[in-house]
Amino acid sequence: MEIRIKLFADGAKKTDMISFYKDPNISGLTTNPSLMRKEGVTDYEKFAKELLEVITEKQISFEVFSDEPNEMKKQALKIASWGKNVYVKIPVINTKNIFSGELIKELTQEGIQLNITAIFTKNQIEQTLEVLHGSKGAYLSVFAGRMADTGFDPIPLMTETVQELKKPQHKNIELLWASTREFFNIIEADRLGCDIITVPSEILKKFSSYKKDLTLCSQETVLGFYKDALESGFKL
Repeated sequence: MEIRIKLFADGAKKTDMISFYKDPNISGLTTNPSLMRKEGVTDYEKFAKELLEVITEKQISFEVFSDEPNEMKKQALKIASWGKNVYVKIPVINTKNIFSGELIKELTQEGIQLNITAIFTKNQIEQTLEVLHGSKGAYLSVFAGRMADTGFDPIPLMTETVQELKKPQHKNIELLWASTREFFNIIEADRLGCDIITVPSEILKKFSSYKKDLTLCSQETVLGFYKDALESGFKL
């Protein structure tokens, strides 16, 4: 496979996550409370620990869900204790739009591997890098897909961040393209030099079409239209 960027499977369906863990093309995994709720997860810790019985080597991110710094820290320390391959997701701000800087700094100083999530702006990146000094390992999770959904082009911010992270003071900090919307986002992120991209299972499954002959795609598309018209019994 020509793609160099690390692919992280994003989801909360246990069977899919374990399957992707065993896939040599997948470098890590991520999940979040919204994905867990969608899959009907009710016991957060049980769900995570059952996964970690199988997922023992590849990096996996679990997110805190409190909105208060003290409780967020307590949750973060507990989550981090579950395994050496665990990264703790910390939202860059809370629901009151207060930067999580002090918490990020404290956890970094305690050697906790962090995934700073829900990043959308250059200012948030700059603030976060200031408090990640000396990090044992951290991801800047920039929601490029959701930025694009608003009409903003995420490419300039991602490009600038790739260059910034090449500086020696940002050692062990990786740029993660989040909220992937289509397979081509993987190609875009790879070309830019992003370190990681999180990809939902339904998009990862499109790898079978990677670099597929486009003339064949055209024929298959027309065939699909033709079959549907026949089966619908359309007449003119």
